[in-house]
Amino acid sequence: MTAPHLTLTIRLNTSAADARRGVVRVHPEVLTALGLREWDAVALIGARRTASVVAQAPAGTPTGTILLDDVTLSNTGLRENATVVVAPVLVHGARSVIVTGSTLASRSIPDTTLRQALLGKVVTDGDAVSLLPRDLGPGTSSADTTRALSRTFGIAWTSELLTVTVTDPSGPVSVQPNTAVTWRNGTSAPAMPAAAGPTVAPPETHTADTPPLPVEDLVGVQPQIDKLTEWVKLSLDEPELLRTLGASPHLGVLVTGPAGVGKSAFARAVLADRRVVALDGPGIGALAAEDRLRQVTAAVDAVRDGGILLLTDIDAVLPAEPEPVATLILEQLRRAVDTDGAALVATTAVPDGLDARVRTPEVCDRELSLPLPDGAVRRAQLEVLLRSVPAVDLDIAAVADRTPGFVVADLAALCREAALRAASRASRDDEEPTLTQEDLLGALAVIRPLSRSGTEELAIGSVSLDDVGDMVETKQALTEAVLWPLQHPDSFARLGVQPPRGVLLYGPPGCGKTFLVRALASTGRLSVHAVKGAELMDKWVGASEKAVRELFQRARDSAPSLVFLDEVDALAPRRGQSSDSGVADRVVAALLTELDGVEPLRDVVVVGATNRPDLIDPALLRPGRLERLVFVPPPDSAARAEILRTSGRSVPLADDVDLAALADDLDGYSAADCAALLREAALAAMRRNVDAAAVTAEDVAAARAAVRPSLDPVQVEHLRAYADGR
Repeated sequence: MTAPHLTLTIRLNTSAADARRGVVRVHPEVLTALGLREWDAVALIGARRTASVVAQAPAGTPTGTILLDDVTLSNTGLRENATVVVAPVLVHGARSVIVTGSTLASRSIPDTTLRQALLGKVVTDGDAVSLLPRDLGPGTSSADTTRALSRTFGIAWTSELLTVTVTDPSGPVSVQPNTAVTWRNGTSAPAMPAAAGPTVAPPETHTADTPPLPVEDLVGVQPQIDKLTEWVKLSLDEPELLRTLGASPHLGVLVTGPAGVGKSAFARAVLADRRVVALDGPGIGALAAEDRLRQVTAAVDAVRDGGILLLTDIDAVLPAEPEPVATLILEQLRRAVDTDGAALVATTAVPDGLDARVRTPEVCDRELSLPLPDGAVRRAQLEVLLRSVPAVDLDIAAVADRTPGFVVADLAALCREAALRAASRASRDDEEPTLTQEDLLGALAVIRPLSRSGTEELAIGSVSLDDVGDMVETKQALTEAVLWPLQHPDSFARLGVQPPRGVLLYGPPGCGKTFLVRALASTGRLSVHAVKGAELMDKWVGASEKAVRELFQRARDSAPSLVFLDEVDALAPRRGQSSDSGVADRVVAALLTELDGVEPLRDVVVVGATNRPDLIDPALLRPGRLERLVFVPPPDSAARAEILRTSGRSVPLADDVDLAALADDLDGYSAADCAALLREAALAAMRRNVDAAAVTAEDVAAARAAVRPSLDPVQVEHLRAYADGR
C-alpha cells in the first residue's frame, strides 16, 4: 500500500438521496488529506477491493468516519463499524461493461437505458450495482432515465441489483456516455443482498445460450490444447493406467497468461465435451466470507458425481494475502481434486498475486501458460474474427504487424471499433456496410492493448530513422543493436552469437536522443515503455524493485518492445554513493537482474539515454547489459540546416531568410536550440506586428540575440572521449 491512504470507520448511510447510488461520503478534511476533490473516484479496500465516487459528508460527521450505502458496503465485503482503507485511484473511462441481472430485467431493459442508469458510476469486476441513477454531482440528471425504467420494467427497477461481470479495461472504470453497457447471456435473477455482500447465485454450467468456441478457432496454442486434452483423458477416462504406474489420477491444472489472452475461452473450448461447473472468480470474491465458502462448496458437490470445476480468475477468490476463509476454500478444492472422476481447472492472469497454497500438489500440481500471440498468430486470430464480416481489400498481415502486444481481447476490441466506423459511414452515406483497411487502421489509433494499460508510452508518431538527418554512424549503430536482433534472429542463431541486450545513448543535452528513440520505435513497429529519471524510486521498502519487475514484465507481454530509460544516470547511479537508505542500490540490482538474470529477455531491447555516462553504475554497462555505447553528437552545419528546414515547415519564412547560411552561423547550437531559435523568431515577428504574416531575417536576428547556444565545448569533448577512456 502506498501513501496517501487513510483507514476510516464505516457507518451505514441512511440518507434516502444517497441510497444505493454508489456514492461514499467523507469529512472535507479527509478529501484534503487524500488530495481529492468532490466527485473524484476513491478505492475502498476491505475484504475485497472496490471503488466508488466520493463526496462531502453532511455537517457533524466525525472526521474518521466514512458513510457507505448498503450496496457499496456489500462490495467491500465488510459490515458496519468495521474499518476500511481509503485511497485515491486512477479510473479509466470504460469501453464496455457487461452485467448480469434477473431474467426479467435483462429482457425488459434495453442497453441504452441500462447505460443511462449506470452513467457516472465507478464500478469494478464483481461489484453489485443498482439501477438507481447517480443523479448527484455535476452533469447528472435522472428524470428521463427513471421514466424509461418505469415504463419498461415497472416499479421493480428501484430494487433490482445487477452484478458487474466484465469491464474493458479491467479494474475500476467509470461508465461514460460512449460506454457499451450490455447484458450477459444466460443471467439468472439475484435476490436482494444483505449488507455483508451480494446474494449467492448457483454455479454456472455450459448451456446452449453460451456455447464454447470450437477448438479449431483457438490458434497459436495447439501444444497447450494437446496437453490439457491428454491430462483430462488420462485422469478421468483411464485412471487405472496411472494407478498401475503408482501415480495418482487426480488432476488440478492452473492456466496462466496475460489478461485478455483467452484463458477461459481456451479451457471451455477444450472441455466442451465434458460436464463443466463454472465459477466466476471476481463474482465469488465479491461475496461475504461465508457466502464465498458456500458457493465453492456447492460447486464441489456438483462435480463429485463426475465433472470438471472451472474456476476463472482464481486470484480473486484466493489472493496472495488471504483471509482465514481461504483455508476452508482450499480444503473444498482439495476435496474436488481427490474425487474420482472429478478435476479442477483454474485460470489467473496474475500468478504472483495468487495464494501460494494453490500450487501445492494437492490442488493444482500442473500449470499451462498461454503465450502472448506473435505476428503470425495475431494474423490468424484476425482472420477468425473477420471471417464473416463483409470487407473490401483488407491487408490483415499489415494490421497484425502493427499490433505488437495485442491479445485476442484487444484484437476483438479493434474489430469492434473498426465496425463502428464502418457502420457510421454506411449510415451517413446510406450504403451497404463494408469494412475497409482504413477502418482497421483508424481503430488502431483508439484501441490501447491491455498489456500497456496503466503505463506511460513514448509518443512515436510517423517519423522513421530515414527521416533523421545526418548522424549516419549513430543510426547504423542503433539499427545493428536494436532492429537487427528483432528482424533477423535467424542470422544471429546461424552465427552462434547472442544479440546485444541493450544500448546506451549518450551525448550533450538537446541533441536528439529521445527523438532518435521515437524514430527507432516507429521504424521497428515496437511498443515502447518509457521511464524518465528516477520515476521508479519509491520510499516504501520493496516498491521500487516491484516497479522494475512490473516494467520488464509489461515489456515481455507486449514484445517486440523497447524499454526506454531516459536520464538513466538518475535511475541507476553508482552504488554505495547515495544517501537514500539504499533505494538506488536496490533499483540498480533489480535492473541488473532483469537485464541479465535467470529469465531471459526475448524480443525486448533496453535503451538508456544520458548526458552523464560517468555517473552510471559500471556494472550496468558491461557486455550482456547496456553493452553498446552510442554517441549522439552535436549537429554539424548540414544537420543544423536539416533541423531548421524541418522545424520551419510550418513557419512562414520571408524570402530574405537563408536557412543554409543561418545553419553555418550557428556553431555550438544543439537541435533543441535550433528549434527554439525559430520559435523565438516567430514571437519576435508577433512583437513587431501581431498581425505579421511572415518571419523576416530581422526577426531571426532578434531571436539570435535572445537564444544563446547551450552546448558546452568542454562537456562535448569529454563525452566524445568517454567511450575510449572509460
